[in-house]
Amino acid sequence: MSWLVPACAVHADPAIDVRIAPFAETPAARDARYVAPGVDPAWIEQLYPRAQPGPVWFTPEGPRAAVGVALRELRAAGERGLSPDDYDVDALERRIGAAIQDALEPAVVADADRALSAAVLRFLSDLNTGRVRPQQVEPAFRVPPKRAPFATVLREAVARDRLADLIAGAEPAFPQYAQLRRLLADYRTLAARPLPALPPPASPRGKVVVGDRYPGAPALHDVLVALGDLAADPAWTADVTYSETLAAAVQRFQARHGLAPDGILGRDTLAALNTPVAERIEQIVLSLERLRWLPDFDTGPLIAINIPSFRLWAFADARGANRATLSMPVVVGRAMRSETPVFIGEMRYVEFSPYWNVPPGILRNELLPRLLQDPSYLKREDMEIVSTRRGGAAFADEAASVAALRSGEARLRQRPGPRNALGGVKFVLPNTMDIYLHATPARELFDRTRRDFSHGCIRVRDPEALASFALRDSPAWTLPQIEAAMTSGVNRVVPLAAPIPVVVFYTTAIVDGEGRAVFLPDVYGHDRKLIAALRGRSRQAQ
Repeated sequence: MSWLVPACAVHADPAIDVRIAPFAETPAARDARYVAPGVDPAWIEQLYPRAQPGPVWFTPEGPRAAVGVALRELRAAGERGLSPDDYDVDALERRIGAAIQDALEPAVVADADRALSAAVLRFLSDLNTGRVRPQQVEPAFRVPPKRAPFATVLREAVARDRLADLIAGAEPAFPQYAQLRRLLADYRTLAARPLPALPPPASPRGKVVVGDRYPGAPALHDVLVALGDLAADPAWTADVTYSETLAAAVQRFQARHGLAPDGILGRDTLAALNTPVAERIEQIVLSLERLRWLPDFDTGPLIAINIPSFRLWAFADARGANRATLSMPVVVGRAMRSETPVFIGEMRYVEFSPYWNVPPGILRNELLPRLLQDPSYLKREDMEIVSTRRGGAAFADEAASVAALRSGEARLRQRPGPRNALGGVKFVLPNTMDIYLHATPARELFDRTRRDFSHGCIRVRDPEALASFALRDSPAWTLPQIEAAMTSGVNRVVPLAAPIPVVVFYTTAIVDGEGRAVFLPDVYGHDRKLIAALRGRSRQAQ
């Protein structure tokens, strides 16, 4: 592309200007070639306004230097987790080449200029807010629109040869995003040299433990070295024994892939080891897409929960944080039955020794049948039936109260105390789905590797630490006071000094605090939905 040379002038040829009149006034305003999916027609109108309708990318001397930058960045879109095919760079080059060969004939320049503008605006939008609307995959996900007026700044960025800076600034500033981009580059390099397939165990037990003979041990060694779970050893000699060294490396691999880190080479671990690198790349690409959906958070604290990780992180500063102030396991909603929705909320208050107001679905499907079969259930679980019409007063007559439950004239709640399903504290982020964070008496569930057991709310392992984080701006709430309030049995609501954003997210590829790649099972099937949405968007672009 030797014709892509820097241009000296920044003015436009009047003859070209008249052909690129204000876009809204030309028949081409309705041309799908220039109003591609993801490109708002208003952006084109802003880029070619009445006061300055001339070309963005061309001067009378030829194409600007930014043309080469644009084509190069569009071709390298895959490095950012996008698809170069969405921008049809070959067609753009043909249009630009035609403008050069026709000695900058105005109509041909107009065609090339508008087409390149549309492609670059789409690229900037894709980088900034993602390729598909989040609601196509996550119906409850709502965020305020990002204010990124690329159409109003693109002309100047091109004229001043600052297009590369504009593109870099369009991407999310979250540290996790930059880490995933580097991981994507690493895995694309890894994909260039296919890893050997690992055979199933020959043992009738269907698994391999330390000391077993495993013919795939040399290949397993090579895979673990390539993935970074085993240090390369020049002195290593091929052996078909499943050694303690291999088992320790398998444990590291398991910990990064949502598996029980027992070092045993079983069916699930072998399946994860045999997962093609291309599938891991796709997981990274999907995670980058989801990060683009997030809003630009203000400076201040942030709480994030990733559902496939079954983990919560609390950050002191949403913008500058790289390492979490707090991290803990969580329990989320059951897959297929009571999935935790993906959404963004605001934690506004902490409720100590809370009542558990039983949701209607749980009452109808689970607890009411128990009450009818076991009259002692209420007393044993420290529950009470209260009226929905009399200010919450408890019923005195048990038979009448059960009848009122069935008719909807009463509701069931569990009193504060050691048996309460919410434990000693509830973290409230008001939302129409009635989803919140809370403690739990079922502590044993946190020892499981896969932790989708709840009815949709999020149970936290270390509620005392989370309460301390949430109330860090309230000096009166020391850790001993928090612990006392959690066990007092006296319901108390404490407003936060300022709301804390809470992101309930879903991504199956992350980089952890130690810089390790973590790949997780698609527990709710949301990756499949996003893949389908992205493919549908690519078909629209063709």
